[in-house]
Amino acid sequence: MLTAKGPLLTVDVTDRTVEETDISETLSEFIGGRAAATALAHDRIPADADPFGAENRAYLSTGPLQMSQMSFTGRMNMTGLSPLTDGLVSTNAGGYLSRNFADTGYSVVEFVGASDTPLAVHVTDEGITFEEVPDLAGAEVSAVSEYIAEEHDLGPENCITVGPAGENLVRFASVMTFDSRAFGRGGLGAVLGSKNVKCVTFTGDSRPDVEVSNPPSADIHREAATSDDRMKRQGTTGGTEFINDNFALPTRYFDEYEFESAAGIGGDAVEAKKYKKGACSQCAYACKLPTRDEERGVETEGPEFETVYSFGSCQGVGDIVDVMEANELCDELGMDTISAGVTVAAYLKAEDEFGNAELAREVLREIASRETDRGDLLAEGVHRAHEELGVNDYTVKGMEFAAHDGRVLHGQGLSYAVANRGADHMYAGMLGLEYSGELDPEGTLGKAERLVHEENRNVVRDSGVVCAFAGDYITDDRLAALLETEYEHLLEIGARVVARERHFNNQRGKDVADDWLPYDDEVPDLEAAIQEYYEARGWNEDGTVPDDALDAPGETAVGFQAVADD
Repeated sequence: MLTAKGPLLTVDVTDRTVEETDISETLSEFIGGRAAATALAHDRIPADADPFGAENRAYLSTGPLQMSQMSFTGRMNMTGLSPLTDGLVSTNAGGYLSRNFADTGYSVVEFVGASDTPLAVHVTDEGITFEEVPDLAGAEVSAVSEYIAEEHDLGPENCITVGPAGENLVRFASVMTFDSRAFGRGGLGAVLGSKNVKCVTFTGDSRPDVEVSNPPSADIHREAATSDDRMKRQGTTGGTEFINDNFALPTRYFDEYEFESAAGIGGDAVEAKKYKKGACSQCAYACKLPTRDEERGVETEGPEFETVYSFGSCQGVGDIVDVMEANELCDELGMDTISAGVTVAAYLKAEDEFGNAELAREVLREIASRETDRGDLLAEGVHRAHEELGVNDYTVKGMEFAAHDGRVLHGQGLSYAVANRGADHMYAGMLGLEYSGELDPEGTLGKAERLVHEENRNVVRDSGVVCAFAGDYITDDRLAALLETEYEHLLEIGARVVARERHFNNQRGKDVADDWLPYDDEVPDLEAAIQEYYEARGWNEDGTVPDDALDAPGETAVGFQAVADD
C-alpha cells in the first residue's frame, strides 16, 4: 500500500525542544493524513485532557498523494481535541501548504505544551527554530504573512497562522494558510492559540520520493484540466438556487426552509464578482473563487456555498457583497465561517435583527476580541450561548450545522446525529446521494450501511489526501489503484479510524446521548436508525466501541459494498 513517508516531529513549545519519532509502522497501517493523525492522537492525547491545556496536542499531517503532481491533491489534514465539540476532530485545508510541508521531510508534525509568549515556529529539513513574536500579538492573518515575507522571505503558502480569534480562544477559531484557506471546523485555531503559537512556517528540499501510479494519475489530471463543470466557474455556490427551490436552504436561523433572495447570493451572483481563476497546489481543476467588488472595496476568496448560507440565508442577508465582506473578515480574524455565521444568526434572531449585515460584522469583531460581554458570550458558540440568547440549540455535539437540512435530507440528518465530528456535512456526505436521487431523501431506516461506507471512504479521502470535490474523477477503483491496495482494505482502515475517534470520545464520557438532533421529532425513525448504524459498525447499543473493535471492526463495519463506478 502507498503511504506517506517521513518521521513524526514533536514540537514542545513549553521548553522549546523537538523530537523525531519513527512512525513507519503507523503509516503502514494508516496511510497518512487524517488516519495517521487520528491513530497518533488516540494514543498520545490524554483522555482527560483540557482542549485548552498544554497536554492537548495538535497534528498537521500529509499523505502520499502530496508527493505527486496530480490534480485534487493540494490539501492536508489537521487533527486535535476540539474546544468546540470536546472530542477528536479532523479538518483539512487546500491552498499551497501541503507540498511545502512535505519538503521538510516530515509526514506528521505534532505541537504540545504552551509558550509563555507569542511564538513563531520555523520547521525546515535542516532544523527547527523558535522565534518570539510579541509584536504579532493580536495581528490579523494577512499582517502575519507580511511579517513572514519581510523577515523570512517566505510566502503565505509556507505558513499556518492563528488570527486574533485563536489567540482569544474563540471556540470555533480556524487555522489559516495562504491567508484565505482554512482548517476550519472544530476550533483548532484556538488550540494553537492556547499554546501561544501564532504561526508556523515550513520549507525545505527533502520531499520523499514517492511514485504514484500512472494510470490513473495522468488521466485524472487531464480530465480535471479539460472538464467544463460549472464548479469551475461558481465553486460550490452553483447549486444554491437548486437546493433552495427543490430541498431546503435554512433561513433566518432555521425558522424557514426557503430564502426569497437566494438568487442574490447564489452562483451567478458570485460568478459576477469573480475576477480571475484560483486553484490549489498542482490542481488543474481551478474551482476557487477570487472575488472583488470595486464599489465597496472588498476583495476576498469566495464565498463558498456554506458561507453563502451562514452569512446569507441563515442571517436573512440577500446581498452577495455583504457575504463577501463577512467572509473576508472571518479569514482575517481566523474563524470558521459556518460556526461564526450560524452563531451570529442566533444572535440576530434573539435581537430581531435579521438582515442587519452591518451589525453582523460588528459582532464578528467583538467575538474575535472577546472584549465585550456580547462578543465573549458568542465566542463560546451556539451550544454554550443558546440559553442566554433564548434560542434553540441548533448544534450536534456542540458543532453548528452546515447548510444541508437534515429535516429534509433524512439520511444527512442521520449522518449529523452519529458523526463523531458533530453537525458537519463533510464527515459522510449523504447529502450528495440524496440531492442526486441516488438515495430517497425521505426516511432513515435502511441507510446505515451506506452511511458507514461513506464515512469510511471519506477517511481514506482525507488520508490520501485528495479533495472532496474529486469524486467524479478519483473514483473508488482509481483511489484503490493510486493507493496500491484493494478498495475493501481501504474501507477497513476507514472503519478503524472512525472507531478510534469514537473510542477516544467514549473515554471522555460521550455515548448514545450525544447522538441526537435538535429536531429529532422531524426525522422519522431516528432512534431505530441510530441503532442500525451501531449494529453496522459492530458497536454497543449505548454508542460505545468495544475494545476488540478498534483493530478488528468486523465485516459489516466497512459498510455498503457496491463501488460507485459500477
